[in-house]
Amino acid sequence: MKTRRRNYNNDKKEDRISDLPDGLILHILSSLKVKQTVQTSILSKRWKNLWKHLPTLTLTSSHFKTLKAFTKFVTPLLSLRNVPTSLHTLKFIYNGTIDPRLFEKILNYAVSHNVNELQLKGTCDIQQLPSCFFSCNTLTSLRFKVSPKTLSKRILFPNSLNLPSVTSLYLWLVSFRGGDDPFSGFTKLNSLMLSDFKILGEQNLSISSTTLDKLEIEMMFLFENYYKIELSTPNLSTFAFIGTPFHNKLLPCGSHLCSIKCVYIDTYADMCMNLEMDSPAILSWLMELTDIESLAISSTTLQVLSLVPDLLKVKLPSLCNLKSLRVKMKRISYSLFKEQLPTRSKEEFAKLKESFKKGSSSIPDGIVDFLLQNSPSAEVLIIN
Repeated sequence: MKTRRRNYNNDKKEDRISDLPDGLILHILSSLKVKQTVQTSILSKRWKNLWKHLPTLTLTSSHFKTLKAFTKFVTPLLSLRNVPTSLHTLKFIYNGTIDPRLFEKILNYAVSHNVNELQLKGTCDIQQLPSCFFSCNTLTSLRFKVSPKTLSKRILFPNSLNLPSVTSLYLWLVSFRGGDDPFSGFTKLNSLMLSDFKILGEQNLSISSTTLDKLEIEMMFLFENYYKIELSTPNLSTFAFIGTPFHNKLLPCGSHLCSIKCVYIDTYADMCMNLEMDSPAILSWLMELTDIESLAISSTTLQVLSLVPDLLKVKLPSLCNLKSLRVKMKRISYSLFKEQLPTRSKEEFAKLKESFKKGSSSIPDGIVDFLLQNSPSAEVLIIN
């Protein structure tokens, strides 16, 4: 049997990737770790400076063995990428304590290269932010998930922040001065998400905006203080809440919340400290949100709501225009399981206990009927 001679010249593989347009290659490179992206510069002359024009720069300290190695890599990186290409997105994610000089250099670089979207995640003090950051005219999206070095010394969000181009803002673990509107300098703000925040003083937090369309509040941590939010947002159409409503109260102001059409409420019942206060809080929201058309709610929220005394006798005129009702099924809450024991018969108790052991979801009897009797035109969808 003759062996076929292989022609290696004909089998030479073509470099098809290098033939792709720059825009497509840069899109591929943006999905790699920054270290891998820089390493592509040794492939050929075609690739030598290509990485410098990436519109997205992701600096993540966990991709390096030590913070020292991260600092050693990033410092020359910014100098090498000093090209006219604007930086669309900067993601700066780090663990531990970053050298303040490096922190300032990275943010100065982002601002000087007309950054549009900025994500900060790590530990720092607000004083570390360079002055140019507080008046960046190109920034349109800011995700600020930065915790203070000491949790008791929470970052105080400045009222003087002037970011006129920002349309999307996410803030985590910050404090606000009560009585003031900290978002007055965000003249184009469209979407606002506040997570685990506090209000200092006895006054309410005021949010006054004619451009705000979506407000999301997430409370995963429990704080001892009560707070209230005054809304003067005539164009607010979407409101979402995730966590425990124990310390929260929305006060209608100006528009009386009638502009809100879409509502999402997901109560983490196991976090609730006082169910007798949580259930009326949810009910008050449904009564204050006067003209909603779409309601998405978790089964644990319905469990909390079911604890309202004589709930089935309550009328909710706010739901008369409801067109869509979505119920997200979640695991039965242990705290609510214990709360409901005194009101259950032996048969109901045994059935509920078995369901809890299996980790199944549950909707209290009559609670969906209660919502439907107040919204006869709504289409119901149960999501597992």
